[in-house]
Amino acid sequence: MSSHPSDLKAAVLRGRAHALTVLIGLSVAGCAVGPDYHRPDAPPVNRYTAQPLPAATVSAKAADGDAQRFMQGRDIPALWWTTFDNAELTRRVDTALSHSPSIASAQAALRQAQESANATRGGLFPSADAAAGATREKESAIQSFVPGGLGPFTVYNASVSVGYTLDLFGGVRRGIEAQLAQADYQRAQLDTTYLTLAANVVTASLQEASLREQLRATEDILDIQRKSLRIAEQQQQIGAKSLSDTLAVRTQLAATEATLPPLRAQLAATRNQLATYLGTTPAQLELSPLTLDAISLPQDIPVSLPSSLVEQRPDIRAASAQLHAASAGVGVATAAMLPQITLSGSAGSQALSAGDLFSAGTGAWSLGLGLTQPLFHGGELLHKKRAAKAGLDKAVADWQQTVLVAFQNVADSLQALQYDAQGLAAQAVAESAASQQLELTRQQYQVGATSYINLLDAQRSYQQSRIALIQARAARLSDTAALYAALGGGWRSDTQIASQKP
Repeated sequence: MSSHPSDLKAAVLRGRAHALTVLIGLSVAGCAVGPDYHRPDAPPVNRYTAQPLPAATVSAKAADGDAQRFMQGRDIPALWWTTFDNAELTRRVDTALSHSPSIASAQAALRQAQESANATRGGLFPSADAAAGATREKESAIQSFVPGGLGPFTVYNASVSVGYTLDLFGGVRRGIEAQLAQADYQRAQLDTTYLTLAANVVTASLQEASLREQLRATEDILDIQRKSLRIAEQQQQIGAKSLSDTLAVRTQLAATEATLPPLRAQLAATRNQLATYLGTTPAQLELSPLTLDAISLPQDIPVSLPSSLVEQRPDIRAASAQLHAASAGVGVATAAMLPQITLSGSAGSQALSAGDLFSAGTGAWSLGLGLTQPLFHGGELLHKKRAAKAGLDKAVADWQQTVLVAFQNVADSLQALQYDAQGLAAQAVAESAASQQLELTRQQYQVGATSYINLLDAQRSYQQSRIALIQARAARLSDTAALYAALGGGWRSDTQIASQKP
């Protein structure tokens, strides 16, 4: 029994459609060549420093002299700068996170990477295009076998074409994987920007407060020295003191005054830097006064486990994302050396008038199957694969180096806090002794029991110890902020960051 031609044609079309479905299924379910991503293991250690941490630092009888307790296994709070318990400091950080162009740039880079990853996903699906057009033609007698030729005439056409390249070896999927890893990298870079900016604002604010207090201490010393100079000049006039005594006082006064311009220059530069951090110009900067006395030293210091550091530090997460992208890149380069199967099809209509399009007898269709196997590209594909493998080796080494630097940062910060506490305790003793020595020398000088040179030396020692004590207090606060940053500053999501903005 013979089949009707239309039935035969339908059967052929169904067979081709079934074959297309099978090939697409194989493409989706096929394996992806190249290595699967595995992040290297963190260093197998249970502490950051060579020696175990003490339970707490030493304490000192001075401002910011409380002992700091190390809370092992605790995570850093996301808004870690609030632990300094200063509203102005918190306002500055919040302003920076809301207005800094560096944040806007990192956010835009993340959106760009995400959209690029979304665009790459299109390679998993068939492409479809619609086309329509009209062509004016005239055929020669040779072409048409009609004396004098055929035409001129117009051909109208409309069609839809579909193309699909099967991802049998996972080259497209590895490409998507690489793009998603790049998005992860940009997300980690955004977290790095948040963390770095917050740490910079806190450190610069502490530096500003320290410089202000150093200036105030220097000006107090200058007031004393100016009074001493007036007394020395009066005593010289009545012959009680020599000119050399007066010159010694004047020299010491000038030397102290010479320390003011550098301090003022540092303060101006720090304020200008703060303006940049806060997303404004120095001329527009508005800051409320900030003093060291108004900033609380955090006493309970969380110390995350070493195994958690690779999850918290955004720079390590960025290195992990780059390693992931490099791993996927090897798969992309490998797949490019293997066969590619392309399916194509089109359906449409051709007619001599636009009104006849899609009418009976004007239909046209085609189905195609193509196979491409790279044979010779001058070594291009092989060397690209080798380059991708070298890139993977580099990414592994970069990840390891980033982790080592991170552990070094934490160790440095932890040890700095211990030594800062010891230094503050010693400096507090030195400042107290210098103050007592100055008062005793002043009393001796008033009764003529010591020379004016000794009094000047006592004043100079007290000035130096007082400024050193201010610097020791600021260092302890700054190194606490540095430890928070070294530990990753508390992991946070984009939603958490957005919710904290004023």
